[in-house]
Amino acid sequence: MYYKGFYAFEHKTPVPAVIRNYTEDDFTELINIQSEAFPPPYPSELWWNREQLLNHTTLFPEGALCVEVNGELAGSVTGLKIDFDRESTAHTWAEVTANGYITTHKPDGNTLYIADVCVRPKYRKLGLGKELIQSLYHVVVEQKLERLLGAGRMPGYHKQAPEMTAEQYLGNVVSGEIIDPVITFLLRCGRTPIGVAADYLEDEESCNYAALMEWRNPFR
Repeated sequence: MYYKGFYAFEHKTPVPAVIRNYTEDDFTELINIQSEAFPPPYPSELWWNREQLLNHTTLFPEGALCVEVNGELAGSVTGLKIDFDRESTAHTWAEVTANGYITTHKPDGNTLYIADVCVRPKYRKLGLGKELIQSLYHVVVEQKLERLLGAGRMPGYHKQAPEMTAEQYLGNVVSGEIIDPVITFLLRCGRTPIGVAADYLEDEESCNYAALMEWRNPFR
């Protein structure tokens, strides 16, 4: 099981924090965090429910992590193992995660796939999202997987959609011409884009597109 104590920083002040596996005792608060982290127009039916969370902690507890700050639950990340072929990247969030129930988890898979990462808005300046994702890098290495993979929302794309394709938008984010709140963050976490997934998730801000991004295990 996973446990990491560290100090996050609120401006210049160190703040004690812990990343650990989440359990059934955390479910109510994790759902509250989802509602705060993904407000409308994000569809509320895509927030976690208790059955999904129970599957996370039962099918692959190693990929079900949360972060606490001063004893308060501040965010979470959820992953599952899949078999991934770089020659066939087209998929939707619903397909790969079984609509968040992760019954698609493959114990002998080659890739750790991020189903979700979220942080309470009041804690977003503490760098907790990056710490959560890096904790999954540790899981990738420990389980000798090939990569961490996930599809990042492109919430700034709807503003640029009349002028450029989703692929062009992603290219402009990577070149630094555009700053996207999600994709730029993932680049800072060490993730590399490998393509764009159309109709990935019902998401008005991203025009239903997502950037498929990986982190390769440097020990493989």
